[in-house]
Amino acid sequence: MDDQADSRTQLRKFLARNFLLSDREFPLADGESLRENGIVDSTGVLELVEFVETTFHIRIEDAEAVPQSLDSVHDLVAFVARKQLKRTA
Repeated sequence: MDDQADSRTQLRKFLARNFLLSDREFPLADGESLRENGIVDSTGVLELVEFVETTFHIRIEDAEAVPQSLDSVHDLVAFVARKQLKRTA
């Protein structure tokens, strides 16, 4: 499994367990908005940031915690990949 597929799997499991309180598959498509679908609110963003930083060993600056980076599984996977690439460059 490549890094992005692994990131996707970990994020989807985290979202299902922590926001839907379920061990079932996360129901939204990767491109669907977490905010617009009522999955993540402003408090949830803090939980999500903490999970991403801890799990993927990256630092998310306040200015980066914006919907363009964190609003869907697709956005999150791409964001994590960019941050990890910068870390290794």
